[in-house]
Amino acid sequence: MNLRDLRYIVALADFGHFGRAASACHVSQPTLSGQIRKLEEELGLPVFERVGRGVRPTPAGTEILAYARNALAAADDIAAVADRGRDPLAGPFHLGVIPTLGPYLMPYVLPTAKATLAALRLVLIEDLTVRLVELVGTGKLDAAIIASDPEMPGLTIDPLFDEDFWLVLARDHALNKKNRIEISDIDPQQLLLLTDGHCLRDQALDLCGRPQKSDALADMRATSLATLLHMAAAGYGMTLIPALALRQEQPLPGDLVARRLAGSKARRRVRLISRPSHPRRLALEALRKLIRSSVAEGLAEDTARRA
Repeated sequence: MNLRDLRYIVALADFGHFGRAASACHVSQPTLSGQIRKLEEELGLPVFERVGRGVRPTPAGTEILAYARNALAAADDIAAVADRGRDPLAGPFHLGVIPTLGPYLMPYVLPTAKATLAALRLVLIEDLTVRLVELVGTGKLDAAIIASDPEMPGLTIDPLFDEDFWLVLARDHALNKKNRIEISDIDPQQLLLLTDGHCLRDQALDLCGRPQKSDALADMRATSLATLLHMAAAGYGMTLIPALALRQEQPLPGDLVARRLAGSKARRRVRLISRPSHPRRLALEALRKLIRSSVAEGLAEDTARRA
C-alpha cells in the first residue's frame, strides 16, 4: 500500500468511473484498475462494488476511503511544510492586526505584498492586542501588528513606524479657533473613546491624563473609529484619530475638522511582534520592510497635505 494507490481509490470514489478517474490521475485505465485490484487483494476485501459501468464504495470501502483522504491530506501538509522550509517566503503566513490598524494599514500593505511577495499568502486575523499577543506567544500566529508594548516577556519587537494622533472636533468648537491646540486643552469629559480592551483607548487616556474619577470622562464608547466620528459629528464630543485612519475616513462626516496637536507626544508607535524562535525570519524581515516602505509614502503625503 502506498500514497499512489490511495490517490487512485480516492479519485475513483470521487468520479465513480474508471476512465474519468484514470484521466484525473494521468494514467491509463488498465493501470488504475490493476493497481486498485492489487490493493483490494492486499486488504483482503473489495473497496468498491462494480455497478454497471460505474462503481460505488462498499461499507468497508467507505471507512477505508475516509482514512485514505486523511492520509493524503497529511502527506500534502508534510510536503507544504518542507516547501516552506526550503523557501521561507512561500506558503501561508498568519498575521494578526489590531482593529484600529487593520482597515487602514492593509490597503497599503496587501497590494504591495501581492506584487512583491507573490508566494507568501497572508492570512489576516483581526483582534484586540491582548489576544493577538497571546496567539503569537503560543505559536498560533506567525506575527502581529500592534501599537503598544506587548505584556509578554521574550517576544521580538520590531518598530515599524510612528503614527500621529489628530483631534477631530466640530468646526464651530471653541478649540478650533485656536492657532495651536495643546494636549492639555482637551477636556476629558468631551473626549469620545473606544470601549475597554482597545489599546487606542488606553493611549488616549495616557495622552490626555487619566482622570481620577470615571465620571470625568464622556459617558459614551464605541467599538470602531468610524462610529466615534459619527458620534462626534452628532455633537456628542470630540475624539482622537490616528493618521492612517483619518486618511481613509475622508471626507469626515458632518461639519467636522481634523487638527494637529502640538508637541511630540501625540503619536503612537506601531510594532511587529514575533517569537525569537520563529523559523521564518526571512519572511518576517521581508514583511517588516514591506510595511515600512509602503506606509511611509502615504504618511508623508498626508503630513504634507495637512501641514
